[in-house]
Amino acid sequence: MGQVKVYGLQEALNPIKRQLSDVIHSCVVEALEFPVDKRAHRFFPLEREDFFWPAGRTDAYTIIEIGLIEGRSVAARKRLIRLLFDRISAELGIAQQDIEICISESAAHNWGFRGMHGDEVKLNYRIDV
Repeated sequence: MGQVKVYGLQEALNPIKRQLSDVIHSCVVEALEFPVDKRAHRFFPLEREDFFWPAGRTDAYTIIEIGLIEGRSVAARKRLIRLLFDRISAELGIAQQDIEICISESAAHNWGFRGMHGDEVKLNYRIDV
């Protein structure tokens, strides 16, 4: 199971939401071996007065938070981060300096979906990648 949240300045994020979602999804499918039909992305376009970012970033500054059931290897998570930096920069023109990524993992029993606890659901994909 995975959930993606994307935060950015509304005038920069709104025009690219679909394309950014497609890029993020392609990276998750490749690095974590997610099924192609498994996508849960939410976008949070923020007003300028509601979004503060570090010096040295531009209006394209984008934060990507990915929540996962624990079990992926360090190598798989690092591969995901590298793919995100490279593909977002190449396909959307957002400088890597303007991309911030955080992966958070929690135990399967802390998840609930399909009316069940995460540790009781039989997934159709591997987590131990």
